[in-house]
Amino acid sequence: MFDGPVVHVVEGRQRKLLDGSPWIYRNEIQAIEGEPIDGDLVRAVDYRGRLIGLGIINTASVITVRLLSYREVAIDAAWIAERVRRAVAYRAIFRRSDTDGVRLVFGEADGLPGVVADRFGPVIVVQIHARGMERWKETIAGELVALERPESLVFANDDPIRSREGLPLYRSVFHGPDLDSVLMRENGLTFQVDLRQGQKTGHFLDQKANHRFLQKFVRDKTVLDAFTYSGGFALHAASAGAAAVEAVDISAAALDLARENACANGREDIRFVEANAFDHLRNLHAQGARFDVAVLDPPAFASSHKAQAGAVRGYKEINLGAMRLLPPGGLLATHTCSYHMPEDLFTQTVLSAARDLRRRVRIVAVRRQDYDHPVLAGHPESLYLKSLWLQMLD
Repeated sequence: MFDGPVVHVVEGRQRKLLDGSPWIYRNEIQAIEGEPIDGDLVRAVDYRGRLIGLGIINTASVITVRLLSYREVAIDAAWIAERVRRAVAYRAIFRRSDTDGVRLVFGEADGLPGVVADRFGPVIVVQIHARGMERWKETIAGELVALERPESLVFANDDPIRSREGLPLYRSVFHGPDLDSVLMRENGLTFQVDLRQGQKTGHFLDQKANHRFLQKFVRDKTVLDAFTYSGGFALHAASAGAAAVEAVDISAAALDLARENACANGREDIRFVEANAFDHLRNLHAQGARFDVAVLDPPAFASSHKAQAGAVRGYKEINLGAMRLLPPGGLLATHTCSYHMPEDLFTQTVLSAARDLRRRVRIVAVRRQDYDHPVLAGHPESLYLKSLWLQMLD
């Protein structure tokens, strides 16, 4: 029986927690019994004192409690290690022989809140965004090394989001050499991962399945890849027989990486353009340019719920710009990576762009993040990547 501090949840808020949400926000707490230290385990109860679950507390964070279990169990190193083993075992179902980049741990969806672990070829990169999980970092890393046997495991705990948890920013090596970059394979293609300056853990692994899906549509087609970053969609299109590929990004560093990836795969024929994608789409339209396929994979336009209205305007504008470049029969693959942009709102926004252009469209597919980024039922925040594929009918 857990006899530590107790968090009393405001009446009416327990339902969403029992439905699967692992987050208790500051304004959902009625009272706290005891004097927990940030990072401690606590017992969360409803207004009648009935158990909701055990979690980790951080009074410095808006997400004050992150639930670990609905049951009163011993949360110790053995429990944490078992969660890591389950996470890795789940990925084994979906692993492919032509891909050695995989998300091994995806935070709350794997019962390890705030923990992300990505494997890029021989290297594992771990990030921890929750104070209560910082104490278990060596247990998590040790289990990953034992299971995966990587050449190197690095903590990339330099994401500014840690500041919200009152955690220090640092980068350290847990196992093996400290590498600047590494090569990984995705769908048979080679990508260089910048382990120091790359975004997030170094490479986005959530689009692997969507990259493959794009290849069904591009043979002998002209393809525009806006917000290309490291060239994922562009390179997959070129390797699948596209007639011409143009890849656009505002970041010179991103384009340098994309060019290196293109060269590594013998695809020097991709045209890379350093430009603001919004401006570039307008310029292409003014020039009368046309593409058979357009891919939009922008960064998150909504970093909070308050930013949602502005994000809607941004997504509508960028999709209007892409649709103007597509002929009848053309394909648009458009994405949002913001969990503050719900799937239905994103779809409505994109379809409103088609309506404004008086274009009929066919929904080819509604897709999400790859399977190694699982979605936790009751926790919509874990469903962040939405992918809508449309064909222009006229």
